[in-house]
Amino acid sequence: MEGLPKSEVDRLEANALGPGPLRPRDAGTLMLLDRSGDDVRVLMGRRHMRHAFMPGKFVFPGGRTDPSDSRIVVASGLHPHEEQKLTAGTGRTSLTRARAIALSAVRETFEEAGLLIGERGPFVAGKAEWQAFADHGVRPALAGLRMIARAITPPGRVRRFDTRFLAAWREDVAVELPGGGPTDELEELVWLPIAEAKQADAPEITRTVLVELEKRLGADPALSPGGPAPCYRMVRKTFMREML
Repeated sequence: MEGLPKSEVDRLEANALGPGPLRPRDAGTLMLLDRSGDDVRVLMGRRHMRHAFMPGKFVFPGGRTDPSDSRIVVASGLHPHEEQKLTAGTGRTSLTRARAIALSAVRETFEEAGLLIGERGPFVAGKAEWQAFADHGVRPALAGLRMIARAITPPGRVRRFDTRFLAAWREDVAVELPGGGPTDELEELVWLPIAEAKQADAPEITRTVLVELEKRLGADPALSPGGPAPCYRMVRKTFMREML
């Protein structure tokens, strides 16, 4: 946390830990990919230093799932194999909830990076959080999304998330806003080759999921639907990797 006074660093670190277990909140994160020659680059951004949660770290666009995400009409739904992956594993995740989680990744990618994933066409948002898609004539689409991993924040944190890491290709973006997204969640947006992204100042789980992505692309450069996807979580103080 370079540049902040020690008192502020202590405050942020204290806020990162909580007194006991909290139920993790559903979240969706998008790993947007772009082919550049023989390399595949991934979009990452640096979180603002004033954030209590992972300040200054490079992450993928994403965030928690909001109620409005479950009521959005899409141009195309998730592939059935991806629905199966999103609903698999610990807890009970309905198909409706799985779709909402995927849509939250799409919405957050616009809010944080100014990239609207979908198809050109008229769209009635119905919710303020999605009005930008209507303004730019983009119907949100989920058919190109692929699940790469799931990770549940260990107990003992103020903020706990049950995050699905999804991937999509840059070709799935219908509109790229030159000024980026409307929020200040990410200070810096960069396209990094995966090898470089793994060396970035990122949370450990982010680097772990990048390794999973690299493996998937090595075995299946097209990222076909239904590929292997692990779930990372803490079980009785043991870090577990379980295949979904």
